[in-house]
Amino acid sequence: MPKTLIIIPSRLSATRLPGKPLLKINGLSIISHVVKKAQESKIGETYVATEDKEIVEDVEKNGGKAILTSKNHKTGSDRIFECFQKLNLKDVDYIINLQGDEPDIDIHTVLADKCSIGVDTKEDYLKIKKMMEK
Repeated sequence: MPKTLIIIPSRLSATRLPGKPLLKINGLSIISHVVKKAQESKIGETYVATEDKEIVEDVEKNGGKAILTSKNHKTGSDRIFECFQKLNLKDVDYIINLQGDEPDIDIHTVLADKCSIGVDTKEDYLKIKKMMEK
């Protein structure tokens, strides 16, 4: 069975609603709701990729894993790529880019149709890295 990672990009400085990942729903932050849903899917290990220590602390306090990334990324995919590099895992076949602002995501949707939420292969990320180095 292919090894899959779920990486959730998240940051506090969103332009439409700053601080959104840490807003609470029933006492739990939005980002931690998303992490819990991803963990429940049992698709693979779940990590949050973030530039904010507050998000790292919240995720870890609620039983998740988070990787601190650079503040200089322009996209969530850039943040995911840095997270993947820091994890330094060699046996990953797929990376799912799960959006951190979907606390009500249906786990059955995640299980039934990974492609609809952004499955990328490790090779795609390595191609992006090569392009960024030029």
